[in-house]
Order: sequence, then C-alpha cells, then structure tokens
Amino acid sequence: SKDQVWDYIRSNNVPYSALYDQGYTSVGCAPCTRPIQPGEDDRAGRWWWEPAEDKECGLHHQSPSEHFQEELAWVKAQRT
Repeated sequence: SKDQVWDYIRSNNVPYSALYDQGYTSVGCAPCTRPIQPGEDDRAGRWWWEPAEDKECGLHHQSPSEHFQEELAWVKAQRT
C-alpha cells in the first residue's frame, strides 16, 4: 500500500523528491505535474489539462519487447 511504501522510505532513509512534501502525490515531468487538492485522486495532478480519457503520455503503450529493442538500438548507436 502507499502507507507501507512511505513507512519503508522513512524507516530506511530512502531519498525522495521534496515535491512529495509540497502536496504532489504523483510526480512526472515539470509541465505535466501539479500538486493535488484535498479529496482529489492521487494522480489528479498529472496531465491535469487533458480530458479524463486522454490522461496518458503514451510511454506505457509499448510492449516490453518493443521497449527493449528500442533501448538496444540506442545502446548500439552509442558504440559507433
């Protein structure tokens, strides 16, 4: 659960973004993220200007194998 994650972070002194202490509950890129208001869903601060059906950046639409192939191609390109 979210509480278990935060208990672990605090108990083990795991570094985390100071934005969480400022009311952010889901942190993404700067223009896509804002702190939430009381009663809002944890992810309400992400893509806040988009209609509900469009609230996704597209990053999660690839299959793991497609993502791996892209990363592999990038690594190979860096070697040349």
